[in-house]
Amino acid sequence: MRLNDDENGTGRSVAIYWDFENLHAGLIEGKYGEGTYSKQDNRFKAQEALIDVQALVELCSSFGTVAINRAYCNWQFFGRYRDALLQSSVELIQLFPPGASAKNGADIKLCLDAAEDISRFSHIGTVIIIGGDSDFMPVAQKIKAAGRTLIGIGNRKNTNRHWAKSCHEFRYYDSLVEPVEEGKPLAAENTALLSQGPAADMLRRAIRLLAESKGDTWVHKASVWPMIKRLDPTFSPKDHGFTSFSEMLKALDAVVEIKKGEKDHLVRLR
Repeated sequence: MRLNDDENGTGRSVAIYWDFENLHAGLIEGKYGEGTYSKQDNRFKAQEALIDVQALVELCSSFGTVAINRAYCNWQFFGRYRDALLQSSVELIQLFPPGASAKNGADIKLCLDAAEDISRFSHIGTVIIIGGDSDFMPVAQKIKAAGRTLIGIGNRKNTNRHWAKSCHEFRYYDSLVEPVEEGKPLAAENTALLSQGPAADMLRRAIRLLAESKGDTWVHKASVWPMIKRLDPTFSPKDHGFTSFSEMLKALDAVVEIKKGEKDHLVRLR
């Protein structure tokens, strides 16, 4: 699902900034346990390749033509990612930590570069930051103030929720690489239980707000999804057992009523 054309910078370029070690560390700790990566003997050694670089680049490319694709890291320990990064045309920015226990400063350099790029290049309509650090919140405000769309991507477990909420849209890496299986039951058998769940609650909130602003109980179906993303940038139908927003609407027929309009389907709360 996408924000509408005015919101997502359709026809303009995409700039991608990876806090690569941040994402990698989250995957390591998800696999081997919390605190595993932060131990000094684990950080400063050859790292196994866990990030699906191609999947992330493909997702980013779906927002528009990629003009900038930079990843920030101390690359001396990440050689096993070499082929994946080269094939995806990722520009590698080398950062050396100033001490054995210090951070590599990726978030600071990344934020400075993103702020400079949006001031220099007017064709950049969408900025994508891959990483879950709360340090990205100040640059998020600058990106939005400049009229650009901000997309965030990070691990569910170690992404700061305030950072995620500060984006126009936020995708969890976990959902990207673990999609709903085809043929798998997508919703609870009991319609009554389904209509009382978090997905139904979010749908009600979005339609109610749209109806109030429009002064009509019937609202355009196409306007519902952007409203949901404004209410909660982290919301994803996949997290609630649906492969798409359209499927979620169909399954929640006890909550909403749908009819054909002149140009678009219309929905209202039952």
